[in-house]
Amino acid sequence: MTIDVRRAAERFRTESEGRTTWHSFSFGAHYDPGNVGFGALVAHNDELLPAGTGYPDHPHADVEIVTVVLEGALRHTDSDGRTGVLRPGEISRTSAGAGIVHAETTEPGVRTRFVQTWLRPDESGGPSSYAVAEVGLPTTLTEVVGPAGPLGVGTRGARLHLARAEPGELALPDAPRLHVFSATATATLGDRELVPGDAARLVDEGGRTLTVERPGLLLVWSQAR
Repeated sequence: MTIDVRRAAERFRTESEGRTTWHSFSFGAHYDPGNVGFGALVAHNDELLPAGTGYPDHPHADVEIVTVVLEGALRHTDSDGRTGVLRPGEISRTSAGAGIVHAETTEPGVRTRFVQTWLRPDESGGPSSYAVAEVGLPTTLTEVVGPAGPLGVGTRGARLHLARAEPGELALPDAPRLHVFSATATATLGDRELVPGDAARLVDEGGRTLTVERPGLLLVWSQAR
């Protein structure tokens, strides 16, 4: 049973072409053999894109990509002809399958912040897919990706719970693995404070209560073994 708190200031940071990315796990040029993922999560990136920036066409294969926009708007286009603009209160899931090329860019004049998680899929190959769901900003933790949510993901046992939490107690999911990310909230977990940008990795500590001190957005991934 463990609770491992990772502080915002300890995250890897990449600055390139106007973009700033804070990485929760090893990514690109940043490598730590002791921090290559958590369960099925292999990337958890906090992205800040000034207006006029983004990621032009780039490939993915055999990865499930879940994107939550916190501020602004993010345009998605891909090699299968799909396109759309993701805004706060919406989430998207891209299943790369055997391979997909996509681009993610800001809308004209709009600064954008989003959190993107990559997960290992249960099965490799297959067709790619892209889906968007409007989930709003629930004040209690709500499953938005998983069997009880509006979006599915090709990783069994992985679920994303989201809340724009108000001050008070919030029950965490009862699951063997939890990744709790405070995007904009301040909260306490036991005797540990989480401020915006902090994350906690819980193993066999599911069902705990989180106390929200200052309102804000929380993203919680729960995973089976």
